[in-house]
Amino acid sequence: MANQLNSDQVSRVASLARLELAPEETEKLKSQLNDILEQFARLQELDTEEVEPTSHSIPMRNVFRDDIAGKSLPREAATQNAPGKRDGNFIVPQIVEV
Repeated sequence: MANQLNSDQVSRVASLARLELAPEETEKLKSQLNDILEQFARLQELDTEEVEPTSHSIPMRNVFRDDIAGKSLPREAATQNAPGKRDGNFIVPQIVEV
């Protein structure tokens, strides 16, 4: 069995994460974390010598299309429904305070 966390350790981690836990929450979390650690301990017992390391559990492939320049929208069409426009540009509220 893996090392078990005690309530003080769980409280310390909660404090580092800026979480305020009631005593009953600490006990519940301690139980849940210890269950997780036990599962990791079980995984450590598996022989993975001949298992190839992967970054994903299923095969991944790039699903992006090629980046090919195409015809742009005319400026008038792009701004025709804009709530605010000036000189062919969008007018938006200022969001950065100086």
